[in-house]
Amino acid sequence: MLSAGIKELKARLSSYIDKVRQGELVIVTEHGEEVAVLVPISEERKHVLSLVRKGVAHWSGNKPKGLGGIRIKGQPLSDRVLEERR
Repeated sequence: MLSAGIKELKARLSSYIDKVRQGELVIVTEHGEEVAVLVPISEERKHVLSLVRKGVAHWSGNKPKGLGGIRIKGQPLSDRVLEERR
């Protein structure tokens, strides 16, 4: 894990981004205080972001919306469960 102050990070941003791409974590400090962490984007998040760019999904940082859900044919599952309990 690396650590860099804001001034250092700004001066060598490309090299720090390369390290993050390689899987390193970079802690960003301001006046000696840790304020942020740069981490690589996960493959899952990349996939969700590509769906957002295509307009298939809408995302504000929370659970993705617009991806649809599980659809079943026939009667609702809750009705089927109630029938089984009788």
